[in-house]
Amino acid sequence: MAGTITEKILSRHIVEGEAVAGQEVALKIDNTLTQDATGTMAYLQFEAIGIDRVKTQFSVSFVDHNTLQTDFRNADDHLYLQSVAKRYGLYFSRPGNGICHQVFLERFARPGNTLIGSDSHTPTAGGIGCFAMGAGGLDVACAMAGAPFRIKYPKIVGIKLTGRLNDWVSAKDVILEVLRRVDVKGNVGKVFEYFGEGVKTLSVPDRATITNMGTETGCTTSIFPSDEITREFLKAQGREEDWQLLVPDEDATYDEVIEINLSEIEPMVALPHSPGNVRRVREVGPIKVDQVAIGSCTNSSLRDLMMVAAILDGKTVAENLHLTISPGSRQVVEHLIADGGYASIVRAGARIMENACGACIGMGCAPRSEGVSVRTFNRNFEGRSGTKDAKVYLVSPETAAATAITGYLTDPRELGEAPKFELPKKFFVNDNMIIKPLPEEEAKKVEIVRGPNIRPLPSFEPLGDKLEGKALIKVGDNITTDHIMPAGAKILPLRSNIPEISKHVFEAVDPSFYEKARSYGGGFIIGGENYGQGSSREHAALAPKYLGVKAVVVKSFARIHLANLINFGIVPLTFKNPEDYDRISEGDDLEIAIGDLLGPCKLTNKTTGAVIELEHTLSKLDAEILKTGGKLPWIKKQF
Repeated sequence: MAGTITEKILSRHIVEGEAVAGQEVALKIDNTLTQDATGTMAYLQFEAIGIDRVKTQFSVSFVDHNTLQTDFRNADDHLYLQSVAKRYGLYFSRPGNGICHQVFLERFARPGNTLIGSDSHTPTAGGIGCFAMGAGGLDVACAMAGAPFRIKYPKIVGIKLTGRLNDWVSAKDVILEVLRRVDVKGNVGKVFEYFGEGVKTLSVPDRATITNMGTETGCTTSIFPSDEITREFLKAQGREEDWQLLVPDEDATYDEVIEINLSEIEPMVALPHSPGNVRRVREVGPIKVDQVAIGSCTNSSLRDLMMVAAILDGKTVAENLHLTISPGSRQVVEHLIADGGYASIVRAGARIMENACGACIGMGCAPRSEGVSVRTFNRNFEGRSGTKDAKVYLVSPETAAATAITGYLTDPRELGEAPKFELPKKFFVNDNMIIKPLPEEEAKKVEIVRGPNIRPLPSFEPLGDKLEGKALIKVGDNITTDHIMPAGAKILPLRSNIPEISKHVFEAVDPSFYEKARSYGGGFIIGGENYGQGSSREHAALAPKYLGVKAVVVKSFARIHLANLINFGIVPLTFKNPEDYDRISEGDDLEIAIGDLLGPCKLTNKTTGAVIELEHTLSKLDAEILKTGGKLPWIKKQF
């Protein structure tokens, strides 16, 4: 048996390929999850494949994103999702039950299992020893149909934890320290595996915070051991039978080791507009703050909110700001009520929102113009809050609560003695808002409900040997999927309507992009490093494809977006020489000879005459999928 946790899990799940870093392997997927912003499209794709019932160990559909129902569209999508779950044998977590990653951690996640989810923060389950990855909705649909999930076998980075966190320092500060060291790019194809004596000082919710926000490094996933602490957590959830011991061997070796002494970590903060722009709170100074928002799938656990409640107890939110709190699940809320924390939060003047993603995805709670918002979330991309010129800072729950009291960015150590909290020996377990799968024969009788906003999937033609068109847009480094396909209350209800949502592609970068793409009949996107970082939203590939985008040529890609481009028949290419990026301008007429996509490609800039060499990391199967026109027509042939 191999030595690291990652090697142990992958060795049990590889169905094709060899365990060599950088080589493609196909993995058997035990579980999937979706949420309602990505789920509608994923299940339309699953229906199109033509499988009669999900073939995973189990799959779960959550409603936690599009919960702001300003018209019929979100409500219609939720009814569609519920009927699909009944028809095809999924668990369905109803609106109000909680954020998908928090609820999955509490009620579903199993050590040693493989999980993919149509949300980039699916690695949250790595806090319980699950090998969990974000993916595009089409990859999730294929996994539900029984197809393996393909990744490049990762390099394994061991993050050795020693020491113990000091008072006022928490798991969010740990992952911010990791991001301070490794930043948001350069980690594609890596797994961050935590080990060392310091691991034993962290609870499962602590670990889940770290694996959740590990997504921002760009790594494939992050994972912790499944040990006695994991066992106690599962026992408290009434799921001890799901536990298994899963720890690295004493002689386990890693491709790289990063050592972090927990005792040396201080309260940290990510400055606008990147999760990797990290400094110590005490170095940043007392910035005046307009809003504090606590919650998201990163920091909405019982541990986090009880700490916040203790800090707020007997205090009043500063008069120059407002405070919002979004609990992660009904279980968290029930405990807050029973333990008195809910009353402390209410008395302090916080606005308590529903158990959903909410402000993290721009679904309400936008800051004022040019406002400063201090948040416990995982992303602070420009405009993601719903206010383009807002400045968003990412901090721990302790720092956020201290800031809410003082009105300025505050190192929580200034508050004196820190409160203490221990997880309960037994959680309140009430799964009445989770609808279980129907028996197969009964499920076949279910009628799927489709609202008028749910449009059929567009179909795309196979690729030829040559691609021609204009450079529709040229962008720089670290372009996020929020830049490509915005979220928020305005856009999210359009997720099941590709013609409508396509009108908003690159809206925040170039408002004329839609009209240019339509008038030119499509073309190419040119970009810099780490193109497509952030959310797993496949609409950032599907909508550009609908507008006729044929290839994306950049210096480097983020993992999930690269896979999504392949899935929808957009050719992902990189400059062999990064300086050739400067030889293309927006509006240039380009021609790319792609041939069979089994080797390098050449781009001819017909406007300037320049000939540019391009590379790719496509496997033979990737090339076959692209030439077929995308993964959906390809997978339908297989089934």
